[in-house]
Amino acid sequence: MVNQSAFDEFQLPKLLLRAVDELGFEAPTEIQSIAFPMIMSGRDSVGLAQTGTGKTLAYLLPVLKQWQFSKDRLPQILIIVPTRELVTQVVDVLNTITKYMSFTTIGLYGGVNIKTQAAEVLLGQDAVVATPGRLYDMVLRGDLSLKKIKKLIIDEADEMFSLGFRPQLYRLLELLPEKKQSLLFSATMNQEVGTLIADHFINPQLIQTRDTGSLLENIELHAFVVPNFNSKINLLAAFLEKTSVEDKILIFTSSKENANLLGVKLDEKFPDRIGVIHSNKTQNNRLKTVEQFQSGETTILVATDLVSRGLDIPDVKYVINFDAPEEYDLFVHRIGRTGRANEKGIAVTLFTEFEIELKNLLQVYLVGNSFHYPAPPENYLVSDQLIPSEEPQVNMPNVQIKLAINKERGDAFHEKSEKNKKTNQRKNWKKIKQEKYGKPKTKGQKRKK
Repeated sequence: MVNQSAFDEFQLPKLLLRAVDELGFEAPTEIQSIAFPMIMSGRDSVGLAQTGTGKTLAYLLPVLKQWQFSKDRLPQILIIVPTRELVTQVVDVLNTITKYMSFTTIGLYGGVNIKTQAAEVLLGQDAVVATPGRLYDMVLRGDLSLKKIKKLIIDEADEMFSLGFRPQLYRLLELLPEKKQSLLFSATMNQEVGTLIADHFINPQLIQTRDTGSLLENIELHAFVVPNFNSKINLLAAFLEKTSVEDKILIFTSSKENANLLGVKLDEKFPDRIGVIHSNKTQNNRLKTVEQFQSGETTILVATDLVSRGLDIPDVKYVINFDAPEEYDLFVHRIGRTGRANEKGIAVTLFTEFEIELKNLLQVYLVGNSFHYPAPPENYLVSDQLIPSEEPQVNMPNVQIKLAINKERGDAFHEKSEKNKKTNQRKNWKKIKQEKYGKPKTKGQKRKK
């Protein structure tokens, strides 16, 4: 018998409610409470909520409550997400909350054998979670039928556009049944997302908990300003030395090169605690690195913005922006990896003196929030070594020099000599023979056979 549940208000099926209760949530989040009755209405919906507020369950619970078993085993639920890591995460959540139900889910993404995935689809699937590229390829090959899709969920749509999936996404939307419920969830809204909604959603209702892009109240914003890049590395190492070996720390860089560099530098001081993830890593390496960080096997993860959106990594105490993001929306997505599920979190951003303008720009958007500037760690060493991009640039004037003409040498051009004036002419042999022999020289008349 199921005890009183925090999700009783949703009146979920018993098997679904049992699995949700085992997750141990004390109560639905704000977005889950608002979204559930709106999605149950069957209308197209657009959900805007801050990262880390429980968007995945917000759309999964009402969709699963409305799902009905079908003998043809064609997928009824399609969830499109931007990255392979997010596919894996959503599949894990679905498998967890449907483990007592006769419900099957498959994740489709690139980097693995498409024939293997096609064979799994043929076994019968109730839900498909996929990246746009691999999904479109499988539909074109005839490996996957979308004719029974009743629920379409587009998660992290803004990130899909920034990754260049616009063509595949629009083509897929044209292939889906006209009669379906379409849901879109994202932390931010931009013009491309707005156009998608206007073109493919029918009178959508807005699910919103707070202003788009607003910061979670339980995240402290810290900032350090240092002279240069190498000083930033020294400060980061000194800061990490003050943290507990059990603290989960997520460090963001702006490039794969910086991620690799930090991975090497930090591994020297914190062996067996460091993981590095970016787009040049193999799929298996990326999945394994995230799993190790989620489980606590490693506690410091250096990453590019590949993992800043959508991934649910629990108990991250610190998010550190080693390279400050140039866009406010990206800043919001990054720091949203901490302070999740009503836990307290700290977001630290490191600025060099060359990035002061960027710091001031971010501060403008922090309405009602501001950076705190704690004292740097005592063992922090300031470096005087600059990287090439920080070296002073010497701007040499481009002076045009006009060369004087030496008149004694004469002009550069002169008339051709007589022998060089000769030109090749085609000879008129008929005329020459006429003048020499009085008549044209011929080979004679051809004999008639």
